[in-house]
Amino acid sequence: MGKSVKLKDLMNNPAYKRVSGDEESLEREVFVAEINRPGFELAGFFKHSDFRRIILLGDKENIFIKEMTKESQLACFSKLVNDETPCIIIAKGYETPEILRNIACKRNFPIFETEMATGRVSINLMGKLDELLAPETQIHGVFLNIYGKGVIIKGDSGIGKSEIALELIKRGHQLIADDAVELYHIGQSIIGKAPTVLKNLLEIRGIGVIDASKMFGAASVLPKEKVDLIIQLERWLPSREYRRIGVEEDDVTEDILSVPIPKIVVPVTGGRSMSVIIEAAVMNMQLKDSGFDSSKEFVNRILENIKSKQV
Repeated sequence: MGKSVKLKDLMNNPAYKRVSGDEESLEREVFVAEINRPGFELAGFFKHSDFRRIILLGDKENIFIKEMTKESQLACFSKLVNDETPCIIIAKGYETPEILRNIACKRNFPIFETEMATGRVSINLMGKLDELLAPETQIHGVFLNIYGKGVIIKGDSGIGKSEIALELIKRGHQLIADDAVELYHIGQSIIGKAPTVLKNLLEIRGIGVIDASKMFGAASVLPKEKVDLIIQLERWLPSREYRRIGVEEDDVTEDILSVPIPKIVVPVTGGRSMSVIIEAAVMNMQLKDSGFDSSKEFVNRILENIKSKQV
């Protein structure tokens, strides 16, 4: 069935008042992030209904229900209140229709009332569900916020990822995760954070585990961040060709949960300040995002120089 969240965890909010269903009813699970505004169902059309969705009744639904006959309400609510539907939420301060409440009480079905506007309930619930039910994966690497960009630094074990992260933190950048990065597909973005057991921690060979927030202050860490760039560290191989100008090949990406993330391969060798190089890579990415490409500018200068000599 995939990931799920229990009602008792989702609806643990004083803004919601439970009017039916006992504690056992709160063990129901939600499997999808979408909300159902049951306009067609109230009109008697159930052919394509997805009962896995939380049902939300707002202004239009409550006004329509008042126009329904008791027989129509009984027939409709008997179908909506079932073992698959997680719960029903009635927004905008409306009271639960009597027939609906009676059916829910008989079937130990949870109904919640709230004073919040219908749109606000929908936004809050879908945002929370989108995060809790998001597809996830985990990769090995270090995740930092560098100049406002979420950057994952990957590479073989022992290549120096954590040491580079330490230098970047000292230079004012922020740590999100070291060693393992939990990644979630939320909306159109990939969001990364540290596993709970590794939060704020950085492992440095020869020293051990240090707490970045205690050593460098609370501003040196972040709980989570959007992934904007992947930097792959590789040991320098003289036989391999690396980018020099920056236009030798198409832009490289790496798919994380089916989302392409820009990727840069950076060779590691003695004498190179990797923290400065990574900072430069991020700043160059920001320039490209703003419409300026240093590599193309360099090529244009060469072409203009050749053209001027031909005249």
